[in-house]
Amino acid sequence: MVKIAYNSIYAHPLPEGHRFPMIKYELIPAQLLHEGSIIQDNLFSPNICDSETILLTHDATYLDKLMQQTLTASEQRKIGFPQSPMLTKRELMITQGTIDCCHYAFKNGVALNVAGGTHHAFADRGEGFCMLNDMAVASNYLLHHQLVEKILIIDLDVHQGNGTAKLFENNPAVFTFSMHGQHNYPFHKEKSDLDVGLTDGCDTDTYLNLLYQHLPELITTIQPDIAFYLSGVDILETDKFGKLKVTLEGCRQRDAYVFNTLYKHQIPVVVAMGGGYSPDVKTIVEAHCNTYREAISIYS
Repeated sequence: MVKIAYNSIYAHPLPEGHRFPMIKYELIPAQLLHEGSIIQDNLFSPNICDSETILLTHDATYLDKLMQQTLTASEQRKIGFPQSPMLTKRELMITQGTIDCCHYAFKNGVALNVAGGTHHAFADRGEGFCMLNDMAVASNYLLHHQLVEKILIIDLDVHQGNGTAKLFENNPAVFTFSMHGQHNYPFHKEKSDLDVGLTDGCDTDTYLNLLYQHLPELITTIQPDIAFYLSGVDILETDKFGKLKVTLEGCRQRDAYVFNTLYKHQIPVVVAMGGGYSPDVKTIVEAHCNTYREAISIYS
């Protein structure tokens, strides 16, 4: 059974006026349950990630600021959210959810976190709606416990995974692959192991052909024990900030290709949703739900 990490706190950590970015986290599982793509047993609620595990990736001073609610106004502006105990709890729960998904992926081939993909978080700071880097924490957890030797992070959000790239720039056990808008946020790019910068207006065929070109070669060369897949839907032509021209169907084809390729090579995969900022939330939810539908179709 495909397992999915979700808790209602994913959608409700913010005061009124800040909730739009979060509402999709409530609507995604609701839609999947409504249409019968999943049942309640597919969902599990993670606990809070412990400090020892977080500190494998993040600095103690930064974690203390999150726990004690002592981020400066400037630090909060860079993150994009006002700090609160519930928001910190949410981040710790999402991070544990991604770790838990690793164990489910080893067993079932795939597991998905309704939130996560917080790839702009660095060791000592958060940026771009990201406070803790869940995939980096999960990667370091797996390496620390000697559960894997080689990890591939497939970051297909429209924004470069700058925090992830920086965290693993000197770690040969983790290969970071980011395919993103070259002229999009973050405007200072870090160096991933492989960066594929996309020009503004990149269409579906161009996008998919680049993915077809790079992903199989990476898998053959790296031979990872597990992959993390950040399946942002801000590549859509409807996205307010994405600057690309990928269709909804093209986004679905992207997900199907990633899953089929990893499945063929028997590489377990952990998925997190990443960004999506289309004006109509129904478009965002449909694109994210397609990710789940493809995973369930292939792995069930």
